[in-house]
Amino acid sequence: MRDRLWLIVGLGNPGPVYEGTRHNLGFMVMAELVQRLQPEKRGKRYNALYFATKLQGEEVVLVEPLAFMNRSGGPVRAWLQTLQLPASRLIVVHDDLDLPSGRLKVVAGGGHGGHKGVRSIQEELQTSDFVRVKLGIGHPGGGVDPTDYVLAPFEEDEKETAMDVVERGADAVEVIMGQGLEVAQNRFNRRPEG
Repeated sequence: MRDRLWLIVGLGNPGPVYEGTRHNLGFMVMAELVQRLQPEKRGKRYNALYFATKLQGEEVVLVEPLAFMNRSGGPVRAWLQTLQLPASRLIVVHDDLDLPSGRLKVVAGGGHGGHKGVRSIQEELQTSDFVRVKLGIGHPGGGVDPTDYVLAPFEEDEKETAMDVVERGADAVEVIMGQGLEVAQNRFNRRPEG
């Protein structure tokens, strides 16, 4: 049964002050998946909100850690241990400064690229052997502190692009589970034409 179960984690910071910020794109994808799937089983456990349901015919637990971003690893490790899952059955959805705004990239393994939430998970699990759906927010450029940038809300002219990448992020999770990593990478990792 465990090979039919996935843990999907969206990263963000808890609390209303962080809602709608660039760093909370992972939470936004979880909200999109919850809206699509309408899970009946939900609650709070291991310092995280969770939603249990089926997606693409497989059991899935959607999790939003309630720890702050740089402590995301603890709740993720607790959930993997409880579900008796290897890290290879984990998909982490998060924002990415190094991808242009609106771009999406599906990767397996690799470094954390300076993302504190991903780094926390890798340190807690002692592995990077999990799938990530990276959602581009673009880099602020010189003179702007990246920390201030990721914790700021989207500007008006960014909101449409943000909502689009949230929908495609949820699509990517569904494709990974239903058709596999390679299909998802071929579909979502291509640079837009033009």
